[in-house]
Amino acid sequence: MAKRNRDVPQEPGYLPYQPPEARVMHRLGENGEMVAYTEEEYGVRKDDGLGIIKPVNSSGGLLVLSLLMTALFGLMLYGVVQMALTDQWNIMGEIWWMYVLVLFPLFAGWAGYVKERKAEKLRKERNLPRPVE
Repeated sequence: MAKRNRDVPQEPGYLPYQPPEARVMHRLGENGEMVAYTEEEYGVRKDDGLGIIKPVNSSGGLLVLSLLMTALFGLMLYGVVQMALTDQWNIMGEIWWMYVLVLFPLFAGWAGYVKERKAEKLRKERNLPRPVE
């Protein structure tokens, strides 16, 4: 991309490139004022996504959901062991794709928890309120 001349008018909303450590997001904090967060301090997405059900985006809630998904995956693995012990491999041949499908939300849940936990620690270091949007 060519360098822009400062005398040439820019499109509305144009922001020049900023290095990742300089980028900030201005979001509403729990205390009701606008706060500048870096991408790492913001954590997981905080808006409701215009859905009916409010998403879980606190580290405690994400931990509970991740532990629940891990326990359910453990039950699925117990089912595999039982199928192997009772020689029911024909069932396993029909439902193997479910185990692969369950891994995606399992890994996403743990990744979201780790990201939000890291963001909480960074916000605590800078004494920032939790973003609400």
